[in-house]
Amino acid sequence: MSQLAANRYPSVPELHARARELAALRPDLCTLRQVGTSRAGRPLHLLSVGRSASAVLVVAGAHANEPTGGSTLLALADWAVRDPGLRDGASWHFLLCADPDGASLHRTPAPRTLLEYHRHFFRPAGPEQPEWSPSVLPPDRLPPETLALKGVIDELRPYVQVSLHCTDLGGSWVQLTRDIPGLAEPFARSAARLGIPVETGASDAAGWPESGPGVHVLPGPGSAAAYPSLPEDARHTTWHHAHRYGGVTAIVEVPMWASDLVDDVSAHPAPGAALRGFARRLRHDAGLVEEVLGEARPRLMDADGPLLRAARWALDLVPGLADDWGRLPPAGTSRAYIGSVDAFGRRLPLRAAAMLLRVLRECDDPAVPRLDRLVTWWSEAFAERFGARWVPLAHQVEHQARTTVEAARHARVRGG
Repeated sequence: MSQLAANRYPSVPELHARARELAALRPDLCTLRQVGTSRAGRPLHLLSVGRSASAVLVVAGAHANEPTGGSTLLALADWAVRDPGLRDGASWHFLLCADPDGASLHRTPAPRTLLEYHRHFFRPAGPEQPEWSPSVLPPDRLPPETLALKGVIDELRPYVQVSLHCTDLGGSWVQLTRDIPGLAEPFARSAARLGIPVETGASDAAGWPESGPGVHVLPGPGSAAAYPSLPEDARHTTWHHAHRYGGVTAIVEVPMWASDLVDDVSAHPAPGAALRGFARRLRHDAGLVEEVLGEARPRLMDADGPLLRAARWALDLVPGLADDWGRLPPAGTSRAYIGSVDAFGRRLPLRAAAMLLRVLRECDDPAVPRLDRLVTWWSEAFAERFGARWVPLAHQVEHQARTTVEAARHARVRGG
């Protein structure tokens, strides 16, 4: 693992600098090139290691608020350069950051509390997320970052694509667009060795079949969504673009802060009542943020900036999601699943509040103290409820990197 990756989350310029160093160190193995440009004119770079036509594509930075992937990408690139066995019959390709514009707005140098994390929080609205935009936009309106990613997939035709994600608080899990037999065992072994809990009931994969604890396989066409109100559908993301070439995508999630509540597979005593309670809390908390936004809007100098668009997007999800939780049977009944929904319900208004607070601070709005109290209170309550403990960055990276390598190895066996 590189020293930079071991100590803190690298910025996009630091990722690019390290990629340049590797390409200069081993020009016989490595190439670094620009494969696209962001909406704001920032370059998107691809580092390739090895010459095999059988390709592994690793994508980092698809969500601006999930910084672990950049560190993991550096570790994997170093590994691929150093270890000929990793390149035996496969080339490795690393998209350094799928959303450099978003990364410039979310700053996470080395947080040690959830409050510090939310002080500089940014996660774009759905249509501005490079992997998710195809699920909410028509093809002629896709952002250039999405087109660049799809273009890389079209060129490389990877047998496996691995998208590196992380969660703020919880455990580790994997989402697969098709099953990769054999992955669950090394995934669980790696997590256990590093003391990282496996999130057995991740709400992101609600209703998905499991090939092992924490390893979820996307349902096929025609299956009902666990949360019908949510506009995004994982089956229409760039994750599936590799399928046209016979590939599979693995989304590897690791936690920044771990909670030992997320791997409890025992039955919750009253899952329906719990979800209805979460729905009421979600409406209440979102209403507090809506109230601040409504009062401050006449004073906002930039009514359509990325922070405000993202805050508005999060708040707009609330009514439908609360309806889903209030009227539909739970997609899972374990304590782990109910806990994951609890966390999801806390995140939405907290993230909206955190981004709105940044907007209000920029214009020195009188509502800043009120909103700051909410962000502080909710961050601390979130951490206390789930017993948050920081996962050393080196452990986040090691687990994500090893799971990526195992996914590539087992997917190659699967594909013959």
